[in-house]
Amino acid sequence: MRFVLAPDKFKGSLTGLQFCNAVEEGLKKLIKKAEVIFIPLSDGGDGTIEILKYHLKGKLVKVIVNDPLFRPIEASYLYMEDIKVAFIEMASASGMALLKPKEQNCFNTTTLGTGEIILDAIKKGAKTIILGVGGSATNDCGMGMATALGYKFEDENGKELSPIGKNLLNIHKINTGEVSKIFKNIDFKVASDVTNPLHGKQGAAYIYGPQKGASKKEIKHLDAGLKHISNLFKKQFGKDIENTKGAGAAGGMGAGTMVFLNAKLQSGIDLVKDLIDFDEKIKDVDWIITGEGKLDNQTLSGKTIQGVLTSAKAKNIKVAAFCGALDLNAVEIKDFGIHYADAVIKYAENLEDAMENSEKYVKKIAEKFAETLLLLQ
Repeated sequence: MRFVLAPDKFKGSLTGLQFCNAVEEGLKKLIKKAEVIFIPLSDGGDGTIEILKYHLKGKLVKVIVNDPLFRPIEASYLYMEDIKVAFIEMASASGMALLKPKEQNCFNTTTLGTGEIILDAIKKGAKTIILGVGGSATNDCGMGMATALGYKFEDENGKELSPIGKNLLNIHKINTGEVSKIFKNIDFKVASDVTNPLHGKQGAAYIYGPQKGASKKEIKHLDAGLKHISNLFKKQFGKDIENTKGAGAAGGMGAGTMVFLNAKLQSGIDLVKDLIDFDEKIKDVDWIITGEGKLDNQTLSGKTIQGVLTSAKAKNIKVAAFCGALDLNAVEIKDFGIHYADAVIKYAENLEDAMENSEKYVKKIAEKFAETLLLLQ
C-alpha cells in the first residue's frame, strides 16, 4: 500500500516531520511493505519557511532591517535560487513576537522592515515573492513596506510622514516619483486566509486592533485612517479594494500589497501545494494521512487539512486525519470527506500529557489505523 503523509505541525508539540516519522514507524510495524512518502505541509503561516526549505532546498538569507518600532534587527527569509522564488514571513520583521507586551501598539508600528526584506530579495534575483502575512504587529496598510520601495506619504504641506498607522489619516498625497522600478516585473503573491475588509466594524482596526494593543480611541482613529487611504487608492490609483476579501489582513497589508505591489491574495495552503507540486506527488496513492493540532469547524477556513481534502477528492483518494483533538462528531467528519479520524487526546491522560508525548500517541494511532486496514483486507 502507498501512503502520503501530509500533516501540518501540532503547534507547541510536534513538527510536521516528527509526525511523518512517527506515523511511518506505526504503519510499518504492521504493514511491512508499506510505501510511505513524506509531504509535510503548512498553510502559509509560521513554520512555512521550514516546510519549503525541506521540499525545495532553499537558502535562509539574513538581513538587517527595521523592526516595528524602527530599531535594527536581523530578520531572515527563504530564497530558492533555482526557481527565483523568495518566501518572506512578514512576522520576521514586523511581527508581534518582536515586541515586549508594553511596546505592542499598532497605532505606532510600521511594516518598513518587511519592505526592506522584499527589496533585498529582489536584489538577490527573486522573480516571484510570496509574502506570508500572519502575526503582524501593525496597522499601517503597508505604508511602511511601500516607503522602503520608494513611495512617499505626504501631508497637506508636502512634508513626508513617518509610515505608522497613526499617520494614515494625515496622508494628503502618495508620491510615486521615486518608486523603484525594479519590482514592476516581480510576481507578488500574498498568503492569507483572512477575509476581513479593510475598514468598518469587521475591518482590520476593529477586529485585530485590540489584540495589537490599541485603545478604543486609537482603533477609531486607525479605522478612519484606513477608510481615508482607501479613498486615496481610488483617487490616485483607480483601485477600489476596500471591500475585497482579505484587504484587512495584517492591519491592511492585504490592501497595501494589492495597490503598491499589484499582488494577488491567495490561500496559503494552495500556494504551498502549488510550489511543491503536491497534486502531482499524490498520484496513485491509496491513502493520504494528514493532521493538525485540532480538527474543528475552522478546519475548512483555509487550513492545511482543507487543502489536502480538496486535492484528495479531485483524485478520489481516501483521507485519514490524525489530530491532537477532535471537535467534530462522526457525521461531521464524514461530511468533511475524511474516511478515518483519531485524536491524541483520546489516548493521553490529560492535555499536558498529550502535548508532551504527542509523538508517542501519534505512533500508536498509526498502529491502530494499520490494524484496521489489515482487518478490512
